[in-house]
Order: sequence, then C-alpha cells, then structure tokens
Amino acid sequence: MSDWRAANRANWDERVAVHLGARGYDLRALRAGRGRLNPIEEAELGSVTGLRILHLQCHFGADSLTLAQRGAAEVVGLDFSPAAINAARALALELGLAERAHFVEADLYDARRAIPDPHSFDLVYVTWGTIIWLPDIATWARIVAHFLKPGGSFYFAEGHPAALVLDDEKRQADGLPAFTAPYFSRDPIVAVDRRDYADPTAQLRNARQYNWIHPLGTVVSELIGSGLRLSWLHEHDSVPWQMFEMLVEDAEGQYRWPTKPWLPLSFSLKSDAPAAG
Repeated sequence: MSDWRAANRANWDERVAVHLGARGYDLRALRAGRGRLNPIEEAELGSVTGLRILHLQCHFGADSLTLAQRGAAEVVGLDFSPAAINAARALALELGLAERAHFVEADLYDARRAIPDPHSFDLVYVTWGTIIWLPDIATWARIVAHFLKPGGSFYFAEGHPAALVLDDEKRQADGLPAFTAPYFSRDPIVAVDRRDYADPTAQLRNARQYNWIHPLGTVVSELIGSGLRLSWLHEHDSVPWQMFEMLVEDAEGQYRWPTKPWLPLSFSLKSDAPAAG
C-alpha cells in the first residue's frame, strides 16, 4: 500500500502526453470554442452559466475548460499530476480562458489545504475514472461536501462498480468478460496494464496501477453521511470509453453491449448541500 500514490501518479503523468497526442483526445471542438461533454453529462448537467465550479481530478482540464466556455463564472480544476496541471494551464492560456479557469496541483486528499475556500462553490464536478484510484471514499465524500456552498450541488458520473468486477483478461465461454475482482472487497486491485483507454496503440512504461471498487451503496451512503441530500441516481447501459473489447460504439460515441444490456456500465448522481438556515 505504501507506493500506491506514487505508482498511480507516474501512470497518469505518462498518460498526459498520450492523451494530447495525435491518437488521444479530440480537442478540435474545444479549440473552436464549442467544447462538449460526454452525452451523459450533456443530458443531465444543465446550465452552468454564472456558477463557480470546482472540478476535482480534472486531468489536463478539457472538461474544466468546456465548463468555462459554457459560461461558468470561474472553474477551479485540481489534479495530482504535475504534467496534467501544466498542460491544463497552457491550454487555458491558448483558449483565452486563463482568467476564469485556474488549475491547482494537489492530491485529492490534500484539496482542503490546497484550495482554502470552504463552502464557496456552486457546483462540485467529478466524472469518469476518478474514485477507482482512491482507497478512502468516506474522506472523498467529506471533501466534496466541504467545498459546496449552502444549496450547492455535486454532479458525479463514473463507471459502474458492478461492471468493474469484470475484465477482458479472462473470458466466459460466450466471450463476455469474466469476473476478476470481488465487488465487496476492500483490497486494492494491483495490475500491470500497459494499455491506454484513449489511444489503443500506446504502451505505457509506468504500467503498475492500484484501483479500488467502491460499491454503489457505499458511494451514496458516504455522500449522505457527509451531509448531502441525494436528488437522483441514474444507471446507464453505456459508458464513454471502451471498457471492454466487445463493447460497440454508438452514434454518440458511447460504448454499449453488442446484444443485450447485460448490466449497467456507468452511473451518475446529483446531490445537494442543505440550503442556509
């Protein structure tokens, strides 16, 4: 356990160059001033005009800057990767958004020290491939609640933990991915995986990674325990990346089961801080 953070940071530092490369993220719409989120967020998030937004685990800031383009008054992005934060700041300057989009290099668990603005954000935004890298979901939930102003909202979208118990390394007789990790295990999943979800040709050198499965009930319960009120919870039969090789891409760029929707691939939720008084 002692080296999980260093291993994961090295993995994500290396991914930044991959994701900014020719086979990585498609930033053409963002650079043209028309950045879009994934279809699930587009359908659920609503207007962000005039909001002060905290984007935790923001990677190199593509979604942060999209939110700024959408009219957010200010977006603060936080990530533990120096390479990602440097790239985010450079991209903000390139797009003319540096006055409204600010980026902080810090570990998620150090967010309260790194951003000394408690209870000041209208929206905390966290999406895709975030909590699987964190061992302590209770502290994560308290950090989210710490930054929301009274009446503020938390939007969260993530791969479904019921799907994360499966992996392509093993296959069932019908070709479906097979079980590799117990849903209720609290132990880290330690893997050496040289693949990258955005660029199938990439071969990562820093391939050792530590992940955790957080059951859906645990995530919701910890958010409620932190003082937030659950507004809604949605489960989806699609996900924005090719979680398994057999998933097929639809017209919106989402990935789905090729025949039947065997189990949920992602989920999203909105929770709110109590109003003042």
